[in-house]
Amino acid sequence: MIVQLPGIQPEIAVAAIPDDERVWVPQAPEVWFRPLLLNTVTGSWCNLLRVRKSGVLSRHIHPSWVTGYVIKGSWRYLEHDWIAREGSFVYEPPGEIHTLVVDEASGGSPEMITFFNIAGAMVYVDATGAVTSYEDVFTKIEMCRTHYTAVGLGRDFVDRFVR
Repeated sequence: MIVQLPGIQPEIAVAAIPDDERVWVPQAPEVWFRPLLLNTVTGSWCNLLRVRKSGVLSRHIHPSWVTGYVIKGSWRYLEHDWIAREGSFVYEPPGEIHTLVVDEASGGSPEMITFFNIAGAMVYVDATGAVTSYEDVFTKIEMCRTHYTAVGLGRDFVDRFVR
C-alpha cells in the first residue's frame, strides 16, 4: 500500500521522449521543449530541448546554475571553444551570457535533443546585454497550458509535471 502524505506531491516516472508529438511544446520555429518537471516551490524546471534547425537559438543568461546532458546531436556556445556532443554533460555557471548555436561547426546534426535542469530563470538578452525577455517556471507552465489546449490534450495536461 502506498501512503501519500498531505502536501507531498507524488513522484514522476515517464518516458522522457514521448510517443505523442503533441507533448512537445513549441518555443520558436523548429524549437520545442518537453516538460519533465516544473517545480513551483524551487522555481526550477527540467525539460528536453529539441532543435531541428541550424543557427543561433538564443543569447541568454541565468541568475543561477544550469546543467545539461546531450541525448542526441550536438551544439555549442559562441563564447566558448567546446562542443557539447551526444553523451556530454554541461554545467553553466550563473551570471554568464552565452549564445546557443546548432550549426555545422557543432556537428551539423539535423536534430539536437538535450536534457536541461534550470535552477531559476532564463533571461534573454540582446547584443549589448540588455534584457529582451525572460522565462521562468510559471511562464513555462503557461506556455504548456496554451499549447496543450490548442492540440487537444487539455490545459490541465501540464499539471502532471507541476510540483
